[in-house]
Amino acid sequence: MSNKTFSIKTMTTVELSLAVEWAAEEGWNPGRFDASLYHAADPNGFLMSYLGEEPIGCISVVKYDDSFGFLGFYIVKPEYRGQGYGIQIWNEGLRYLEGCNIGLDGVLAQQENYKKFGFKLAYRNIRFEGTGGVESLDGLNAQLNTQFNAPNSARLVRLGDLPLEKIQAYERPFFPANRAGFNRLWINQLDAEAIGIVEGHELVAMGVIRKSRDGYKIGPLYADTPDLADTLFLALNAGTAKEDRVFLDVPEINASALSLASRYNMEPSFETARMYTGVFPELPFERFFGVLSFEIG
Repeated sequence: MSNKTFSIKTMTTVELSLAVEWAAEEGWNPGRFDASLYHAADPNGFLMSYLGEEPIGCISVVKYDDSFGFLGFYIVKPEYRGQGYGIQIWNEGLRYLEGCNIGLDGVLAQQENYKKFGFKLAYRNIRFEGTGGVESLDGLNAQLNTQFNAPNSARLVRLGDLPLEKIQAYERPFFPANRAGFNRLWINQLDAEAIGIVEGHELVAMGVIRKSRDGYKIGPLYADTPDLADTLFLALNAGTAKEDRVFLDVPEINASALSLASRYNMEPSFETARMYTGVFPELPFERFFGVLSFEIG
């Protein structure tokens, strides 16, 4: 341990941008505008540790409400690892989320360490990597109409054109807490496309693709059926080129989601352990084809 003063502070948006840079150095490939979007989810839920004036570690502990929070961005600069600094910011983060059921997506190798703090394995998430470039949105709309055997029975729409309450009503079952304000920012972020499928007057699928440091990330991807998920996946890819890399984080317990990734020649590139300190949330995994974010749930 150094003789310099160790301290932990709530991050500013500038400091969160630094944490995102650290995440990029770890190979996590964050989205281009993740820092400001994540900060909006809970401005008090991002902590940075300092040794003297030097930032050396970070953690995110987003408190969505008094019952649920999500832990991520747990990083200590390589030259300061193994010196007791990480556990201090970890404990400070857990104190902030005291009383909450806490979720995290951790690397598989750290599962045993997380278990020491009460985390239990729920399932694995798998990051798949593929390439972009598909047919036009017009062609996909025609495919939808054929699929449902009725002219104009289903259509692709931009989520920004729908009432927020309709989007929130559809998204709500997929996450343990209400995050309507965050969803509004997420679907309207720069360098991104947010698309839904409407059948009749009901939203039956929704997803977002955003530009990341390397290629594009799809997340979330929710759909009532595998066929709808397939069409939405293609729609989200419609603005990408064949040379672009595309990433999709899939809950392993949805066999249809694994099949979708395989069908488009996507290969596993990374895995996480989704863990919780409390009861596992009951989520509609048969309709859950893509995670919004490993960092904030």
